[in-house]
Amino acid sequence: MGVIRTDKWLIDSYHKPIKICEKIRMHFNDASAADIYDYLISHGMYHPIRNGDIVVDKLQKNKVWKIVQDENLQLQKAWDGPNIPIFIFPSAANNRILNQDFNGKSGLAFKDKLFLFIADTNTEMEIRALFTHEYNHVCRLSKYKKNEEDYVLLDTIILEGIAENAVRERFGDRLLARWTSYYSNDKIKHMWSNVIFPNRNISKSDREHQNILYGLRSHPKMLGYCVGFYLVKKYMEATNKSCKDLLNIETNTIAQLD
Repeated sequence: MGVIRTDKWLIDSYHKPIKICEKIRMHFNDASAADIYDYLISHGMYHPIRNGDIVVDKLQKNKVWKIVQDENLQLQKAWDGPNIPIFIFPSAANNRILNQDFNGKSGLAFKDKLFLFIADTNTEMEIRALFTHEYNHVCRLSKYKKNEEDYVLLDTIILEGIAENAVRERFGDRLLARWTSYYSNDKIKHMWSNVIFPNRNISKSDREHQNILYGLRSHPKMLGYCVGFYLVKKYMEATNKSCKDLLNIETNTIAQLD
């Protein structure tokens, strides 16, 4: 499958995103195009803006689709990953959290498809780092023998931790997400002991799962992500394993609970 030429869809129908989502209904079970669009918006997809055609043109000039396809071919081979459809759309330009914590870009990964939401200001290396993180999710979801619907909080933070450590492994610290430097190791250890560990078995269907993961309500910002990155990095340093090695290792083993 590889990268789908969604730039052609955007040229024709940028201001009609539900029409665009009709083209991907086949990849979702019994969901309407409007439902799919609502779901993608919640993960960073664009709302149409007046000069949106300029954004699409800039993404094309930045060779975003080619960059992602090159990365896809490299990582599919390096990680023995699945061949899945990859959909690229502009990100939500006015999303404050997206801009503050993720530099205007985000993704949404499934074991059988991948969505990337990219700003026209993102650099080539930022795009490569984003794809690395999100395609790592695809590989973990397809190789780790646990259904995603059954994931608990610990599974989710380890999933995120492996993905961002894959960015570190490939590109070094310079392209890591901003949230990786929010807290000291001592603060992270405290959050692990006092928040994550007591709630490690909260299911994905529980609202508190997302609250802890993203640091919503009274929790420190990006709490789950930060702890997951710390736990995976610590495990990699202790075992000398690569991110590819981690793709099918038990969550509890990586968190060093076994």
